[in-house]
Amino acid sequence: MQLHEKNKSHSAPLRDPHQDMLVGIRELAPEIKARAAEIEAARRIPPDLVERLRSIGLFRMFVPHSHGGLELEFPAGLEVIKTLARLDGSIGWIAAVAGVSSLFVAASPPELYKRVYQDGPDTAICGSSQPGGTAERVADGYRVKGRWPFASGCMHADWIGGICIVTENGKPVPGPQGKPLLRAVMLPARDWEIEDTWHVAGLEGTGSHHVTLRETLVPEANFFDLDAAPRQSGPLYRALRQLLPLVHGAFVVGMAESTVDELLALANTGRQQLYAAVPMRESEIFQYELGRISAELGAAQAFHEVQAASHWRHALAGTLNDEDLVVEGTRSATWLATTCVGIADACFSLAGSSAVYDSSPLQRRLRDLHVAAQHAHAQQRQYVDVGKLALRRSTEHAG
Repeated sequence: MQLHEKNKSHSAPLRDPHQDMLVGIRELAPEIKARAAEIEAARRIPPDLVERLRSIGLFRMFVPHSHGGLELEFPAGLEVIKTLARLDGSIGWIAAVAGVSSLFVAASPPELYKRVYQDGPDTAICGSSQPGGTAERVADGYRVKGRWPFASGCMHADWIGGICIVTENGKPVPGPQGKPLLRAVMLPARDWEIEDTWHVAGLEGTGSHHVTLRETLVPEANFFDLDAAPRQSGPLYRALRQLLPLVHGAFVVGMAESTVDELLALANTGRQQLYAAVPMRESEIFQYELGRISAELGAAQAFHEVQAASHWRHALAGTLNDEDLVVEGTRSATWLATTCVGIADACFSLAGSSAVYDSSPLQRRLRDLHVAAQHAHAQQRQYVDVGKLALRRSTEHAG
């Protein structure tokens, strides 16, 4: 017993994969910032940077331990995404896609899951959540055709997925609540055609092109149901829809943080705008606006942290699979996107004419945040469900 304790006291401390990832990101940060213009011009993440991100564990962070992954706790993974978003919008978005995709495919049958990760846990997966294709039932599986938009990261993906409307004799098969039945198809990236369509206002480096399948016979083994029961053990894999909006929230908060950082850096150069009586940092108008922006950023950070912690507690308790929690998560994503866009707009305005140049990170942050806020998870129409939930809860409490 004493020998055991002695050996234990001299053993190397266990490494924290989450902290290791953050250290790797800090080491990579100067290069990411220096290559922002290159990333935008290429409209994709350069392959060598993808490999650097792969080496620090980005694609394995939400892959289960059973398959060699890190299986980070959800709030820890959100911190990784936020940290990368703070460095560059396109890199942050790709990080979000990496996390969501590995959670998404966790619902697939064991045979398909094994094939996806047969070369290890660092497999890059992407896809489109829009039902852009049809899957006609045939004897050997499905005959699939379609065109899916917003396949972020398709240029470096190893596997690509898409949502299909299932049909028989050319007609949609009824699913839950009478809506068309939807199933997900997963295929190696080499089986997809990538259309060069990503010419956009922001998040230019994400390579979010359209992907296409043209009358492809796909075996049943490459399909899975979107509402399938969890197939992987562990709290990360119990309810995907509840977690998705919080990933979006981590991205926009990280982007807002970097926007304020860039404004402060500009002010600390001693810049004095044309016709201004004093340098920016000495102006009470600037100080007032900066104070207001700082308060909004602090509120956004706190709201996202509280919501993420709440959802993770539900995941640990096995109570995450609740429609009300989808609405709560979406409420946070919508408010965060609106607030963070407002922060970027204010920072851009305060920076003056210097912010309009392509070389200014402020204009890039502004564009990236506005594009991110167009995502379905952050649309203002989501507040309708939030309002309905508030009304229902008020009635329940009154009763």
